[in-house]
Amino acid sequence: MTELSTTRPIVIGIDAGGTMTDTILVDQDGHFKIGKSATTPANEAEGFLASAEDAADAWGISLEALFSGVNVVLYSGTGMLNTLLSRTGRRLGLITTKGLEDMVLMGRGLQTWADYSYADRLHAVTHHHPDPLVPRRRTHGVTERVDQFGDVVLPLYEHEVHAAARKLIADKVDAICIMTIFAHVNPVHEKRIAEICREEIDKAGADITVYTSHEVRPVIREQSRLNSVLIEAYATSRGRKQLKGIEDISKKYGFRYGVQTLLSFGGLTSINHPRLHETMISGPIGGILGAAYVGKLIGNDSLICSDMGGTSFDMGVITRGQTRIENEPLMDRFKLNVPTLHLDTIGAGAGMILKVDPLTKKVSLGPESAGSDPGPICFDRGGTEPTIADCDAILGRLNPDYFLGGKVKLQVEKARQAFKAKCADILGVGVEEAAEGMIEMLETDANNALRRVISGQGIHPSEFTLLSYGGSGPLHLAGCARGIAFRDIITFQFAAAFSAFGCTTADFMRRHSVSTQLDIGARAGDEELKDFGARITAVWEDLTRAAVAEMEADGHPRDRIRTVPFLMMRYTGQLEDVEVSAPLSEVRSADDMRAVIAAFENVYAKVNHRVSRYGEAGFSITELGLVATAEKVKPVLIRRPLGASDPSAAHKGVREAYIGGRWHKADLYEMDLLQPGHEVNGPAIIEHPATTLVVHPQDRVFVDEWTLLHYAHG
Repeated sequence: MTELSTTRPIVIGIDAGGTMTDTILVDQDGHFKIGKSATTPANEAEGFLASAEDAADAWGISLEALFSGVNVVLYSGTGMLNTLLSRTGRRLGLITTKGLEDMVLMGRGLQTWADYSYADRLHAVTHHHPDPLVPRRRTHGVTERVDQFGDVVLPLYEHEVHAAARKLIADKVDAICIMTIFAHVNPVHEKRIAEICREEIDKAGADITVYTSHEVRPVIREQSRLNSVLIEAYATSRGRKQLKGIEDISKKYGFRYGVQTLLSFGGLTSINHPRLHETMISGPIGGILGAAYVGKLIGNDSLICSDMGGTSFDMGVITRGQTRIENEPLMDRFKLNVPTLHLDTIGAGAGMILKVDPLTKKVSLGPESAGSDPGPICFDRGGTEPTIADCDAILGRLNPDYFLGGKVKLQVEKARQAFKAKCADILGVGVEEAAEGMIEMLETDANNALRRVISGQGIHPSEFTLLSYGGSGPLHLAGCARGIAFRDIITFQFAAAFSAFGCTTADFMRRHSVSTQLDIGARAGDEELKDFGARITAVWEDLTRAAVAEMEADGHPRDRIRTVPFLMMRYTGQLEDVEVSAPLSEVRSADDMRAVIAAFENVYAKVNHRVSRYGEAGFSITELGLVATAEKVKPVLIRRPLGASDPSAAHKGVREAYIGGRWHKADLYEMDLLQPGHEVNGPAIIEHPATTLVVHPQDRVFVDEWTLLHYAHG
């Protein structure tokens, strides 16, 4: 970790995961400290405050001094996603184009198969659609039709809208969602339906919010657009309440501004953001932002980001400087139109519950997690089912007296007895052998997942640096990465709070986009190219006005706002788009348009292969957008000269640890005391209050000039 500054923090970054809530404090010079506490799903403000207090203690200041001195509090949590997963959101009604009333129930075919294991995909009888967010009886179709060109084919039958609105009001809905086909091209009917609904709501004196799809997500693919508006209406109300609780408690301790949260495509926004569903999966995104920041320090722009916590193993890829944007991510088996930094996720974390079938002796890891409440058995908070964390404690890899810096005393013997009865005895093997076998299963799953992610990039692993973080990332790093020929493997002294660290590297941001369909022939002439450029520029100008207005409303002065237009492009006939940052802010000539096309081909060659370019097919632009940003202070990693390799100054004893089928006397080191140049040879355990790095026999850890920990297999 960086050296402690004498100045006060000005940024608080929070990442509330499924198990732990991590805090990072950053001062004006970029120095930082971290804190950690258990997540409190029922009221996230409690875990937020406890984690912030832990970080304040590390800095040596009070909560009042902390909050009264900071300019930014940014929070990424799981409240909205939990609302969706637990189906505890608002009571919705839907008005849509007549004939589309069953769209919610029909869904998309992919949703039926999403999130099922390979074994379950073989047996279609087990499949079921996600529970609908709005039932069929509260879905009303009205006569209207706008075609794909935006022309009104059938007028809106307003009397049907009045009747539908009155029925939904009588049904005591909390929100009315409106989605008509091709509203992303011409929203005239959606706007009128919303006006009528508000008239009826006013007449009835009801408290009902109206949402329209063209305001939430004005892009093509009506099923994903419908899901987006439904989830915005269904889940964000509770999420706003949780975030408001974070803001209230921050202001109680002296914070003077509004709390910010992280967008799924990177960047910060106010908790009053009108499209708050864009922040639902913000937590893991911070890790990718942090990885991009670290990549610049180490001089490698091809990175694999791996985040292992208590519940999941999230993987992101930056390939030759390009981060993939996914326009239709899956969220609880719903396809959404929400641009998101692409992540691959498997259920693999230290909180995974272990099960052994007494008849078949089959071992299962999860998919359930013990979470933070009750947590693993060794936490002694009421957990009764063995977990991977219990195995780590049994094998001596976790320090029972130093978990969270000693705030949690691990009950190793209690975990051992439960694991013996429920796993080892059923398998007929010793406790240590069974526990290590469970850990190896977890690490093999993660290792295979990393191999799949790399193979999908079409380039050799030797180009990639693996960044391992999350509370459990360093603990299982050796097994997760073994046998893959990475260029380098790096973890961090602040690994547990790396996603929160990544959040603090983000700037304030807005992203606006609209669907379009521009097909450019491979041999298009100058006049044709100039015409395409004029149409593109007109859209960008509209989006610029909207994005800048939102940022100015949040208090950012116009001269601090930077805008960068982008395009979603593909070779004509392909199914997947590539996001391209435009090399020009406006396209006024044929040569300007050629520069845009060249930028697309350059990005395409980076993400795929140079030989896969296929300009003869022509080019299709399916979406135009604009990103507006305003800078904020960021953490800074301090570069220091390399010293001696002897790490004895950080050595703090020896502990028995079971690694590779036998007990070893592992050297113990305090992670924060390791200095640039130090080398640690395995078997060793490097401890931090928030995480633990296990160094296997024959392996080695080297600390570089940025105080990053490089792991090398023997």
